[in-house]
Amino acid sequence: SASQSAPTESRENGIFIFTFYASRNTHSPSPSAIISNMILVTGATGFIGRTLVRQLSSIGYPLRALIRPSPRTPRLPKGVPVEVAVVSLADKRGLRAALRDVDTIFHLASAENQGSRGSLLTTDIQGTENLVEAAADAGADRIVYLSHIGAARASGYPAFKAKGIAEEHIRNGKVPYTILRSSLVYGTEDHFTNNLSRLIRSSLGVFPIPAGGRTVVQPVWVEDLVTCMLWSLEKDETLNQVYELGGSEFFTLQQIVETIMEATHRNRYLIPLSPITLRAFTVFLEGVLPNFPISSFWLDYFAVNRTCAIDSMPRYFGLMPARFTYRLDYLLRKPWYERAWNRVTDTFASIRPR
Repeated sequence: SASQSAPTESRENGIFIFTFYASRNTHSPSPSAIISNMILVTGATGFIGRTLVRQLSSIGYPLRALIRPSPRTPRLPKGVPVEVAVVSLADKRGLRAALRDVDTIFHLASAENQGSRGSLLTTDIQGTENLVEAAADAGADRIVYLSHIGAARASGYPAFKAKGIAEEHIRNGKVPYTILRSSLVYGTEDHFTNNLSRLIRSSLGVFPIPAGGRTVVQPVWVEDLVTCMLWSLEKDETLNQVYELGGSEFFTLQQIVETIMEATHRNRYLIPLSPITLRAFTVFLEGVLPNFPISSFWLDYFAVNRTCAIDSMPRYFGLMPARFTYRLDYLLRKPWYERAWNRVTDTFASIRPR
């Protein structure tokens, strides 16, 4: 968990709201940079959410993170002062309290990375419906929702179906919206390249891939995606619009695995397995290994093409996306002594007197 000082605490309508301050590298933006509009971020402790919170804070936005109840300290970025509302998306009354004084909502929360432990129905579908209703009651100005390319109610894949239904709740709600559908997102803390790299590292000479895999994805760097999310707030023409965003290159899963092996200097012999066999194997391992890095939802990402126009990001937001092969340095594993030293310094930073 992130090392943070003792939070200040307030209580609104029966809901606890904490304000956390990082224990190091904390800085306050200049007064001219402070913007009064409160922003609520769901999914703020996730890979994309942490990047978004860090960028929003650097601009000077006051932030509130919606965190589901948990005994663990929320894993928020270091150096970022942020309010934390401990509320479940199933708690309509709690959501209304958490949305007090909020103008904009970035809705990133999803159960898809929790695998069999999560519920797409509770989090993605019903949770989004509850959030939209609470946002309307609170008078919010906009919801920015992060979805997937391929999201549709009619999809045969659970994650895409859930995102499609969630999009319908947002479009049918009373709050103006911007929906950004992304392809696979990669970056330092992602569930995509890091999990693949872990599996490649732990495999013994061979690595399974889906046979006949011709489907392609369009990986997008997390910093580029978050920049587009922020810039969407500055453009009135993005209200009540849906955008599809991807990177500058198309890859099959085999090409991605080969690229990661090259970046991490680990070669494996690739063994094609039928998609049905690979899915059954994944479901079995997911059930018997508590932290197995791949879920059946993850395999859905490569079941259908997840691409958009290659110029979508420059055309809509004037941003040239980063190339996938140029941004994988984070996959190179640091020596054990360097990792141990980082853990020691983080521990001392978290317990030093204030």
